[in-house]
Amino acid sequence: MSLNVVVVLDDRERLRALRNELAAVEPPLLQLVAIGPGETDPATVERLDPTTARRRRQRSMARWLLPFGFLAGLTFTQITDLHTFSALGPWGEPVVGGLLGLVSGWMGSFAAAFSVASEDADRVRGLRNRLEEGQWLLLLEPAAGQDIPWTTVQRSRPKAVVRLGET
Repeated sequence: MSLNVVVVLDDRERLRALRNELAAVEPPLLQLVAIGPGETDPATVERLDPTTARRRRQRSMARWLLPFGFLAGLTFTQITDLHTFSALGPWGEPVVGGLLGLVSGWMGSFAAAFSVASEDADRVRGLRNRLEEGQWLLLLEPAAGQDIPWTTVQRSRPKAVVRLGET
């Protein structure tokens, strides 16, 4: 888990100068990505893509909801007197109930992922708006235990510095 910092600049030359200065820092930063017109496309930067975050949440929820849904469907079939799938026999009926519960858990993982916004959603939206205004972003990710060279960042006179939480 690491903290990401995004530096917002309104001048491409200052962006390049800051990127070059930070590239020379020892120990090197884990990630140093310039984003904006003529630089890296924001759609390719996973940290600034809300779709990727939503997909990650959905997979995480599915890991829990699929087995729970299967067990809930299996249990529901066993404890009720409903015999909807009795033609499948004493083993087939609970398995079909479990599979229906599994499908319900899968659909629930999508609903849960779409209904919950990530902690950084507002910050990412603001950064994407800055890109639309013609500004540039520099995404920094330090190694574990490494400090960001704040004096170097401040010398570049950024428009804003946005911290994105733990990933």
